[in-house]
Amino acid sequence: MLASVAMPAAAETTVVRTQAEYANAAKRLRPGDTIVLANGEWRDFQIVFTGQGAADKPITLTAETKGKVFITGQSNLRLGGRHLVVSGLVFREGHSPTEEVIAFRRDSKTPASDSRLTEVVIDGFNPPSRTKEDRWVSLYGERNRIDHSHFEGKANAGVTLAVIRNEPRADNHRIDHNYFGPRPVLGSNGGETIRIGTSDESLSDSSTIVERNIFEGCDGEVEIVSVKSGGNIVRGNLFLASQGALVLRHGNGNLVERNVFLGKGKANTGGIRVINRDQIVRGNYIEGTRGVSFLSAVALMNGVPNSKINRYHQVADAVIANNSLIDVARVTWGAGADAERSAPPIDTRIADNLIVGADGKDPVRVETDLSGVTFAGNVNAAERSVKLERGANGLLYPTDPALAGIGAPHDLVVVKRAEVGAAWYGPAPEAAFGSGRTIAVPAGGSIAKAAAKAESGDTLALAKGDFRLAAPVAVADQLTITGAGAATRLLPAGDAFSITGGGGLRLANLSIAGGANAIAVEPSATANYAVELADVQVSGLSGDVLKTAAGTMARRVAIGDSRFAGIAGAVVAGAAETGGKGTYSADRVTIADSRFENVGMVADLLRKGTDESTTGPTFAMTGSTVTASGKGGASVRLSGVQTTSITGNRFVRSGPIAVTHSVGTPSTAITGNRFAATPAPRIEELHYRGPDRARITNNIMENAQ
Repeated sequence: MLASVAMPAAAETTVVRTQAEYANAAKRLRPGDTIVLANGEWRDFQIVFTGQGAADKPITLTAETKGKVFITGQSNLRLGGRHLVVSGLVFREGHSPTEEVIAFRRDSKTPASDSRLTEVVIDGFNPPSRTKEDRWVSLYGERNRIDHSHFEGKANAGVTLAVIRNEPRADNHRIDHNYFGPRPVLGSNGGETIRIGTSDESLSDSSTIVERNIFEGCDGEVEIVSVKSGGNIVRGNLFLASQGALVLRHGNGNLVERNVFLGKGKANTGGIRVINRDQIVRGNYIEGTRGVSFLSAVALMNGVPNSKINRYHQVADAVIANNSLIDVARVTWGAGADAERSAPPIDTRIADNLIVGADGKDPVRVETDLSGVTFAGNVNAAERSVKLERGANGLLYPTDPALAGIGAPHDLVVVKRAEVGAAWYGPAPEAAFGSGRTIAVPAGGSIAKAAAKAESGDTLALAKGDFRLAAPVAVADQLTITGAGAATRLLPAGDAFSITGGGGLRLANLSIAGGANAIAVEPSATANYAVELADVQVSGLSGDVLKTAAGTMARRVAIGDSRFAGIAGAVVAGAAETGGKGTYSADRVTIADSRFENVGMVADLLRKGTDESTTGPTFAMTGSTVTASGKGGASVRLSGVQTTSITGNRFVRSGPIAVTHSVGTPSTAITGNRFAATPAPRIEELHYRGPDRARITNNIMENAQ
């Protein structure tokens, strides 16, 4: 008699070409099975991928060819079960119809555990509104891994990648070898790149590892990586020219080691901010950062006595050792000290760190009582000579053998671009102004038609003569329009230009006469945009020169060598955001060598609220003349602006400069200006009650009012 032996079913690989075929294949998945999505576009595809694989036989969802399967439109991906692997997909040209693009759970009862997301790309997958909040990846379950993936261009509110902790247990996730590419300034809280937990469950350990990733141009807000749980390891990552810091915001017993921060001299680049108990920060290398206060190379925070769970717990039993802080603008002990944050660090050791300030200055600032901190073996180049040379790893080290044990370890290995992300994916960089073709437009020709045919980076070269604009010229790409000086006149019936989508506009060597707004930003401008005016004359407007819109963000407004006369509104109207959550409409505004006569205001910038998650706006004005302007109350009105520099200008018969400090530690300098028949600058402090913070010096008052 022959025995009957049941044999396990062989693993199957199924290629699917339609959503219906996928749904059918997904119903019968077994350990070791693979579903292959055929190359091409999969539009409006809400993928549900569930199953029970095994450690040695995972269930896989992959692309026919990695990088050739595009998930577009209103699409997302939900995983549920165990031992699942997803690879090779590209999410672009769309957005999720839910609050997550990729979720490691099918629903609240079906998380994914022991699963992996690898070589997956999410690039610019944003909803139509910048204010709509979503997350690109949400980690639920336990022991999941995200590796060798590429995340770039998240422009709307919400964390790029979040560990969601619904229970006070260890998550044991791993996030490694990913590329987190440019994330533009959000202009409010909620622009983190990685967040591990929230304050609610922060007193338990997540035990998540963030290792060997690159964060490049991650400028969303002041917290690039926001740790809000305990027992995590952040190790061996590279933070490259990113505005913000790695922040131990909530939770205890975290380890931050062997990371490299290269600020490249970029404004608001930071390092590591330390809060809470039992934190270890060791062996990190930080060079070329320009952040101060919360964005210092190292910021040791003051805490709140008996703090609520969502505020600032006192630093205790921290170790900050063997870190190299080179060419840094600031190192702050007791950052954030104020009437509320009055608890200084205690039982803390700061040892064997190398500190070299930018421009040879001492970067260390002490803002609290340090009697609870032990300092040992630290070397500050402001106090003794330190010669540095670059090692084989490209990092700077002291040449003196006696200092071999000071600062970051010599065997530190900087993660390379080739080690992270999807090797097969390289998005095209955004076109710069003037980087494309030059298209001639004859006098009387249609600028609108030429703009519609132009590609991003192109230049429209207008001939001498008049150009009548019956309707606004829509600008949806990076467009430059140049003329032949004042002989090239634009005569709009209403608004001259409207910025939509991902548009940006540079105007040079031309004039605009009459109309409503010279440039109006539409709410549909979801990407951060830039506006540049160079040698431009604008006159006779019933509105503004640049009119911003709520929910949009100008990453840069630059005005130079230009003239404005008879403007009813503001030249830069950046007060569109009126909510109290710290949002604002323009991040960086610079004005140089320009003239303003009879304008409502030169600039009107507003950032309301007291949220401390952003670094802007920034305003600079130099070498300009303002005449008979701002008679309604102010010639320049800046409220909530974080960095202000107004120097070397002349104000004649105009309203005053009005500055309101509402949040943070703003830097305001009004120096070397001449005020003729113009009131002195006004500074208002909404909350701060200490000595004067604004620097108003070397100004000349003539016939002061």
